[in-house]
Amino acid sequence: MAPLKLACLTALAMLAFAANSLLCRMALVETTIDPASFTFWRLASGAVVLLGLMVTRNQIKPQTRLAILAHGNTASALALLVYAAGFSFAYINMTTGAGALILFGSVQLTMISWGLINGERMTLLQWAGFTLALGGLILLLLPNAAVPSFSNALLMITAGVAWGVYSLLGKGTVRPIDATAGNFIRATPMAVLLFIIVRPEGSADVAGVGYAVASGALASGLGYALWYSILPHIAAIKAATLQLSVPVLAVLAGWLLLNEGVTYRMLASSLLVLGGVAMVIWVRNEAT
Repeated sequence: MAPLKLACLTALAMLAFAANSLLCRMALVETTIDPASFTFWRLASGAVVLLGLMVTRNQIKPQTRLAILAHGNTASALALLVYAAGFSFAYINMTTGAGALILFGSVQLTMISWGLINGERMTLLQWAGFTLALGGLILLLLPNAAVPSFSNALLMITAGVAWGVYSLLGKGTVRPIDATAGNFIRATPMAVLLFIIVRPEGSADVAGVGYAVASGALASGLGYALWYSILPHIAAIKAATLQLSVPVLAVLAGWLLLNEGVTYRMLASSLLVLGGVAMVIWVRNEAT
């Protein structure tokens, strides 16, 4: 793949990931849609797009399309639902940038912690980075305007842990787009059950559903497909490092489009979390 094309596609993928936070926040702030409805429409539209990509790419015949469910698994689908639901409910009272930072930090710390539990060892510099990242999250979680409720922060942490688990369960998947499609398809009925249990008051308006569909079909479905298509052309260390840009893009998007303030605490937390994770990733790469 040509360097310029690779750079452009990578930038689009990072923008898509950041757009998930922005679209969810815009939907909850500017429309009447509730988090449970947003979760359902996001997963359902993502499933449709990923299914279309899977059928087209693999040229699956109509009589064999039930084989689609052979991809993915129930455990991954449940982790996907917990991520999507926690993400949506957390953004009721949380700025775009703070939510993305907590989510990203929780994902990375979950995966690093799992490596430690399974016998991976870190150098002193890596431990310093891990401690900085953890301290940055704690700093952001202290009562402040960006994160007014600890319960919302806890929901976003849960979403991050769930996405970390989802990533670990899918590690080494040979056909990630197909597996993601299978997981989205399995998670959609679970989202319907969540909606029935929560029984939200009111109804979702057209704009809210539109934001949710854009999040699921474009930012999630096409965004993931795009990311998986360029991963083979990017070294693992570069791929991990590139994702450090997502919370930064989310902060800028919230500031530009939703007039969300950027506090000194958020800037300090961002530096600690992103810098700490970068230290762990870079030093680990040098060691290997």
